[in-house]
Amino acid sequence: MSDHNLFRLLMRQAPRGVRRIALETPDGQRFTRDDLDRESARMAHFLQGIGLCPGDRIAVQAEKSPASLILYLASVRAGLVYLPLNTAYQNAEMAYFLGDAEPRMIVCRPAVLEATRALARDAGVLHVYTLDADGSGTLIEASRKATADFNTVARAGSDLAAIVYTSGTTGRSKGAMITHANLACNAQSLVEAWGFREDDVLLHALPMFHIHGLFVATHCALLAGCTMLFHPRFDVAAVLRDLPRSTVLMGVPTFYVRLLDEAGFDRNATRRMRLFVSGSAPLLRDTFDRFRERTGHAILERYGMTETEIITSNPLDGERRPGSVGRAMPGVEVRVVDSADEPLPAGSVGAIQVRGPNVFLGYWMRPEKTAEEFSADGYFRTGDLGELSEDDYLTISGRAKDLIISGGYNVYPKEIELCLDELPGIAESAVFGVPHPDFGEAVTAAVVLAPGSAIDEAGVIGQLRERLANYKVPKRILVVDELPRNNMGKVQKNRLRERWSA
Repeated sequence: MSDHNLFRLLMRQAPRGVRRIALETPDGQRFTRDDLDRESARMAHFLQGIGLCPGDRIAVQAEKSPASLILYLASVRAGLVYLPLNTAYQNAEMAYFLGDAEPRMIVCRPAVLEATRALARDAGVLHVYTLDADGSGTLIEASRKATADFNTVARAGSDLAAIVYTSGTTGRSKGAMITHANLACNAQSLVEAWGFREDDVLLHALPMFHIHGLFVATHCALLAGCTMLFHPRFDVAAVLRDLPRSTVLMGVPTFYVRLLDEAGFDRNATRRMRLFVSGSAPLLRDTFDRFRERTGHAILERYGMTETEIITSNPLDGERRPGSVGRAMPGVEVRVVDSADEPLPAGSVGAIQVRGPNVFLGYWMRPEKTAEEFSADGYFRTGDLGELSEDDYLTISGRAKDLIISGGYNVYPKEIELCLDELPGIAESAVFGVPHPDFGEAVTAAVVLAPGSAIDEAGVIGQLRERLANYKVPKRILVVDELPRNNMGKVQKNRLRERWSA
């Protein structure tokens, strides 16, 4: 079998002895490419030594750190399937993921070890280790004595490298199966499309539990052989300090809104920068215009999703069209269709579909759902609505599945509605997004009370915080007499959005 292990591609610029700095943290930690190669080999050897085999899942709910990146590289190198989990997930959410993916191992923060052990016992997970933000934990202690000699496990391009969960309108999350070939083709395309080179410095302030930070940003830097300034989170003051020695920043619109609020953010602060990329949520025209006026840089907006990575991008050289997410990536086909999957003419709004080597294998353990999401001729139904211009620039018009994107995170209303409807005093609910200058969209809930009932808004929000990740919790709970419905009885969330958008 030909070896298509993603690790070999990403680290092909890292022969032993290379001392180029690959990763640097704000507190002064530095890792060369040789360090990443050696430490990922040590970690992979340990994982193999405790009995993990190619294809086994490893769930990771840990803070971003150099050690968490090394763990990801080791997992890929050992042929395991990496399962990143948001650190904001609560026990009920974690129990679902562990039960559905059936990982052999879970890595968690020390602060939640006891709760995670209980969840692991219930789900039959054999191994539980800890990893803290400072790089300490039982995982590091246990793997420290492992040898740094490791033969990267051969993988076919169609073998799984990761499962990343993405919510659905039914409220049940689905695991997107992402292969070594999916990740490899997208990384190679992006490095070329965005002009990455060895002397770039990527300011990496994205989280590592979704594709933007874990795959898109990290893979570009590793494949190009450049340096990452690895920030644990987006802290606007810390980012502003590192901008003068950076050349590329990938972010969500919230990053750029917050930078624009800083008096020190100007052309001098961005004097070395060559590229600002935005994704994961719509970029407002006002943000685009203010940013260009302040810095002289036009933000490059692109379009992607968990199941496909990056689908389209505005050009590095050429018109970066405000409000558009650009043209299809090389090798990727994008079309806009009607309800019968027939392509629509330019300028017509319809359903966005995509086909290409970047498209995922399907949903974990859900063959019926996978079949539903693909057209007869193999196009993936994104669930988004949009239109193509005459010159093939794509504009996103809306989301067919009522997806809310808040602060770069996908929020599906049904999951929150199920939680709300279980609370005392609430007869029914509808969750929707309204425009927000910082988060892009704010999660908002309209509820109808049961007869004779009353609720306390802060109390309801507090109860939801115990059950849901913070980014899913509504900013407001609005009490209404009834929910607007059409003749078929379907709740008209567009009317709710129109009423409460102000």
